Amino acid sequence: MYANPLQMYESVSKTTLSGREIEAAVLTKAALKLKECQTRWHEEGRQEKLDEALRFNQRMWSVFQGELGRKDNPLPTPLKRDLLRLSAFVDKRIFETMAYPSPEKLTAIIEINQNIAAGLREGLATHDN
Repeated sequence: MYANPLQMYESVSKTTLSGREIEAAVLTKAALKLKECQTRWHEEGRQEKLDEALRFNQRMWSVFQGELGRKDNPLPTPLKRDLLRLSAFVDKRIFETMAYPSPEKLTAIIEINQNIAAGLREGLATHDN
């Protein structure tokens, strides 16, 4: 039995979502974690939540980098190159935020995550029609 509905949802999602759907969901989750930190910046416990959100984003982008670097990745080379450049920017921003935290630094990462997630979802909707 699951301790909470979120665990149940995540378990079901893992078995029913496509790769793009999972990527969009993870990007959205990462953006929401950062957005929560940004909106609750002055609340107690911010640093722990910020560290966790930044580490989550860092791990997620590291996985994307690994996938983009694979020789059998089916994406066109120019798109892979652009995404790798974007991931380098995100890495740099994450490290800057870890070293010198400020809520404004989160905006770019949040927007990048949200925009890529929206693009993946749009691609799925176009593909399904």
